[in-house]
Amino acid sequence: MALKTFKPYTKSTRGTILTSREGLWKGKPYKPLTSANYSSKGRNNYGRITSRNHGGGHKHKYRKIDFYRKKNDMKAIVERIEYDPNRSCHIMLVKFEDNQKFYYLAPQKIKVGDYIQNGPSSEIKIGNCLPLQDIPVGMDIHNVEIQPGAGGKIARAAGSSVTISGIDGNYSIIKMTSGEVRKIDSRALATIGVLSNPDQKNIKIGKAGRSRWLGRRPHTRGVVKNPVDHPHGGGEGKSAGGRHPVSPKGQSAKGLKTRDNKRTDKFIVKRRNKRKDTK
Repeated sequence: MALKTFKPYTKSTRGTILTSREGLWKGKPYKPLTSANYSSKGRNNYGRITSRNHGGGHKHKYRKIDFYRKKNDMKAIVERIEYDPNRSCHIMLVKFEDNQKFYYLAPQKIKVGDYIQNGPSSEIKIGNCLPLQDIPVGMDIHNVEIQPGAGGKIARAAGSSVTISGIDGNYSIIKMTSGEVRKIDSRALATIGVLSNPDQKNIKIGKAGRSRWLGRRPHTRGVVKNPVDHPHGGGEGKSAGGRHPVSPKGQSAKGLKTRDNKRTDKFIVKRRNKRKDTK
């Protein structure tokens, strides 16, 4: 997908960069695979805000994506490739030989009219889904299961993929883009290829209104709030907060590790790379 730039006819179009949707399906989504998308606006079941700065946004349907890919040993044709407002990558509508249809994540270089297949007997081809034990080492994959049969969890964003770097007994060694190296059961399923829409990371929103269309509300800095609302608030005149940056609840915002799952530590071969200082 190419990037789309705009001439500065208005203040908002100056510097705006969006991804082109040329070649994508222009009609409505396949209705049997959609449902109403009732957004929680960042609130939990008690109505309390647990995720700030969420709310509003354009009305849209949820597309039911099949992350399990359990329909084996039957070819499916790619009927169309669509934009999905619920995720950063594109999706494809596939039709199997028994006329059953599914939405799958669309990898790069897949085209309308291509055939794909799921299962151990599938060939090594972009868009096909196989167990990790049947995929060659060094292959780029996406939509990877952590537990066999649990559905794809790893590498589902636009332009993302992970690499099979080796085999260790009943486990495949997966290298992620973060630098983390992890062991995953070789019976787990993965799809071959790199996900579509890699230019998503180069988008420049251009104006505040587009953020509101996406359901993102304005973000207010802690130092301009009152001390009752934020640990950085208060002070005489303009102040710097007086402490290291924290969240409104007081949790450190400088790389505090919150992972607390020692049960799966044994599957992590190498921790992810430390974030470089951008100052």
